[in-house]
Amino acid sequence: MWKYSVALVLAAAAFAQSPKYGVGRAASPEEIRGVGAIIAPDGTGLPEGSGTVAAGREVFAANCARCHGEKGAGDIGPQLVGGQGTLATAKPVKTVGSYWPYATTLWDYINRAMPFDKPGTLKPPEVYAAAAYILNLNGIIEAGQAMDAKSLPKVKMPNRDGFVSDPRPDVGPKAR
Repeated sequence: MWKYSVALVLAAAAFAQSPKYGVGRAASPEEIRGVGAIIAPDGTGLPEGSGTVAAGREVFAANCARCHGEKGAGDIGPQLVGGQGTLATAKPVKTVGSYWPYATTLWDYINRAMPFDKPGTLKPPEVYAAAAYILNLNGIIEAGQAMDAKSLPKVKMPNRDGFVSDPRPDVGPKAR
């Protein structure tokens, strides 16, 4: 489960953009390397490094606050904090703390896509620190905790059990 390799993902993408349809092209070796590791919910693929909530406060202030607000409440970027207990209401607030099922997904997203104007430029310790800070802002981890490849997958997100398996026969573990 979740042990896709970059090659498998890119092979699927190459098939989807085959010459038969006259779109796309094969990925270059540089582009393939740029995809990086695929981070699984169980932490498979997480790199070495660690980050604290305190270090994350600094990383967030320097790289994230201009879009997400000083405390992650949202600004020109989406709200990252709050929303717990709103998913079953008429106006659900989907944030890291209310909606996301795995802390490893937070790490992977920050690593690949943030900061918005310079995606992929944060080093692993900065990504761990930013994730720790966001998790702390949501009341999920304590201020003194550090996140790393061992501790991050153990974080129990509030909505971890809020997702259900896809029953379609062409997806899910059996299809893989």
